[in-house]
Amino acid sequence: MNGSTIRLYVETEEKPVRDGVVTRECMAIMGNVQVTLNEGDRVPAFLDINRAEFLVKEVYDRLPAGVDRTNGRVLRDMVVDVGGRLLIKLFRGDELMLLPVEGFAKTLIANVGNLVRKGDAFAAVTTRKGEVHYLKPPEDSIVVFIDEISMAPGYVYYMLPVGSSKRQ
Repeated sequence: MNGSTIRLYVETEEKPVRDGVVTRECMAIMGNVQVTLNEGDRVPAFLDINRAEFLVKEVYDRLPAGVDRTNGRVLRDMVVDVGGRLLIKLFRGDELMLLPVEGFAKTLIANVGNLVRKGDAFAAVTTRKGEVHYLKPPEDSIVVFIDEISMAPGYVYYMLPVGSSKRQ
């Protein structure tokens, strides 16, 4: 992840605001306005607390908890902030591709926030015989999360297809 901080903001049932003051670090979204607020900040006057959606900061490693791993469907709205340079918005109902990387030796090529084109490799697997196989996504995608599976040992790439008519 190239040393950049990755933050995850997740939809919550209860607004993290009491008497106009933020009780937990969050991202407030209202229309095309989006503001990151720290605990103790006052909600800016240009935001209507009742109309704005609040996503609370969560530990980034918990992103898979917001995804149904059988079909890749996103279960609640989330925003992945990749070092302040890129925001990846995941909406409830979006379908992520969960692509496993398994083999004798694994090399991760693409990182979180990278756009991977259909013909580009996102990872490579080397067999015990020394053969190298490059893994490519079935469609253009953005890497949202890389899950390290310690039981297998392997990885699973969570990738958001881009250009999908479902998101427009």
